[in-house]
Formats: sequence, structure tokens, C-alpha cells
Amino acid sequence: MKIICTKMNLLKAVNTVLKAVPSRTTMTILECILIDTNSGSIKLTANDTELGIETVVDGDIIVNGTIAIEAKIFSEIIRKLPDNDVVIETDDNLVTTITCEKSKFSISGKPGEEFTSLPMIEKAKGIVLSQFALKEVIRQTIFSIADNESNKIMTGELFEITGNILRVVSLDGHRISIRKVELNNSYDNMKVIVPGKTLTEVSKIISGEVNEDINIFFTDNHIVFEFDNTTVVSRLIEGEYFKVDQMLSKDYDTKVVINKKEMLDCIDRATLMIKENDKRPLVVDISDGSMEIKINSDIGSMNEDIDITKEGKDIMIGFNPRFLIDALRVIDDEDVSIYLVNPKAPCFIKDAEEKYIYLILPINFNAGNY
Repeated sequence: MKIICTKMNLLKAVNTVLKAVPSRTTMTILECILIDTNSGSIKLTANDTELGIETVVDGDIIVNGTIAIEAKIFSEIIRKLPDNDVVIETDDNLVTTITCEKSKFSISGKPGEEFTSLPMIEKAKGIVLSQFALKEVIRQTIFSIADNESNKIMTGELFEITGNILRVVSLDGHRISIRKVELNNSYDNMKVIVPGKTLTEVSKIISGEVNEDINIFFTDNHIVFEFDNTTVVSRLIEGEYFKVDQMLSKDYDTKVVINKKEMLDCIDRATLMIKENDKRPLVVDISDGSMEIKINSDIGSMNEDIDITKEGKDIMIGFNPRFLIDALRVIDDEDVSIYLVNPKAPCFIKDAEEKYIYLILPINFNAGNY
């Protein structure tokens, strides 16, 4: 095999597929990036058997062939080469020579036939949306997936298509995030659970441009993302997702409308009084025309008033401040509406059309300390 391509194009492709190289594995072949030119284009592939990424590099093919190269050293070599054309050539002994200007590296490769190729996926069911919409919906929900494996389903997000609406749901046992996206076309109804790791990596790769589309295909076991000469294939999480609609009550005793930035900045200041791993609650005391935010800790205390519009009863309720910050940061509205029932019931932050819903469970606290 012999190929020539620019360092910029090659490095972009390497960085794209590198996201599917496992950090730990007993199969050394999975630590490699596959270079394959047998289909008439220069394809780079990485695959950890759960997540696989393939991308096409612009360049010239001098001699067809395949080679699997250890990903870490290959990526470091390409990154540190001069900004010029790169020549990659393999010999019969699987020694790969990488040349750029006066730099020349020789490293051992592995047979391309040993590499685990991406599964062939039937692309019968799918949707199309803009890269911007997908990147945004991931950003606005991914923070509330669970970060441990104790409940596999919580480490993924529900993608639910109903007609021309895509609803994305995530939860971690303490909060729920829901976002709705209107699609340009109607599709068959379907539900799948997509691993959070897959969505995080896809979000890093896609451009996020409004005018650039991404095709998403679904099977019983896999999801495929196609965009910009790149294909991402991921296993889905098996199982039935939680019945979140049963948790979404429309009843409330208190409704607050507040400037989002003022509330977010206030909570951010309050967290100065909390050490890392400290579980002290942020107390929100709501009365007519005012929301008082308070915190007491071993460091000290803080309280601040914010003007609000209130309907219904006064209420004092405690929260994990990080959960409020995470939700408020991804809401683009200038003002937000918060719905509450009592100090032990979840609060809802949502817009009138329910394009976004954030449910946050409260924390018990001793009102006498506040």
C-alpha cells in the first residue's frame, strides 16, 4: 500500500476515528487504526466493538492495500509532522514508512484482515436533521445521564420519534432532561436507547452547522450516524426505558418566572461556599415578588434576593446546586418558568410549548438552620 495526503486532512481523519479506539482492551488489534484503500478511497477505521468510526481522507492512492497501525503512536507521529504532504507506504513485512519532508518513521503494522470491520447495517429506518440540531439536543441533555454502570439504561439517552417530532430523554435517578426537536419530515414511530458515550463522541465530531444534515439510521441493535464522509456505528442499549411521562405532573401550587441569567449567576456565587464533595443543599425561599437563595456551610454563608413573578403559594425548598446550574446553562430563553408543588416533590423548569422540560428532585434540609 502507498498513499499520499496532506498532514491536515490526515490528522483530521485520525482524530475523528481515534475516538473509537479503546483505552483498555485485551485484543491488541483493537488498539489499531485500519487504513484501507481497496474500495477506491482512503478509509480510516477504528472499532472497539461497541462503537466504530470510519472516515474517508482526501488523497492519492498509489498502491492499493490495507494495514492496521497502532493508534497511539500513529496519531502522535502525524500530529508532530511538518505541515506538508505525508507519504505512507507498507512493505511485504508489514513495516509502515511514514515520510514528510525530511522526517521519516518506520513502524510495525498488523495485517488488515485481522481488524474487526464495522458491521453491515441495513439502512431502512432513519431520520434526517441538521448537525446543529443534533449537537444542541445532545448538549442540552447529556449532563443528566448516569456516570456509572449500575443501571446500564441510565447511561444512555432515549431517542423517541413520533411523526415529525424527535424527543430525547436522559435521567440519572435525581433529575430528568427532555428536549423536543421538530423534524422536516414525518417518520415511523420508534424508540431506541443510545449510549451516552456514543452521543458525546458524535457531538465532538460533527460541525454543528445549521445547513449541514446528518442521517441517522436505526436497527434493533445498532444506530448509524452518517455525515461529512464519516460513518459512526454504535450498539444500542437493550431494555425498556423508564416511563418518564408518568413522572411529569402538570399540577403545581407555585409558579415562578425569573430572569435565567440572574438566577444562574446567583447560584454560581453561592457555590463558592461549598467545598468539593460537600452535599450541603442550596435553599430557595420563594415569597411574593422575591426568591431568596441561601446556603450555609463550614466555609460560611451566603444569601441573595432576586426579583420574580410568582403565582400561588410561598415555598422553601432545597436543591443540589449543580443540578440547577446544569439545567439553566443549556436553556436559551431570557426568562424561565419554574413549577413547584411542595418541598418534597420535584420541581419542573419548562417552557410553555414543553420543547424542554427539566425535572429536579429536591433535597431534605433542616429549615431551622435557614
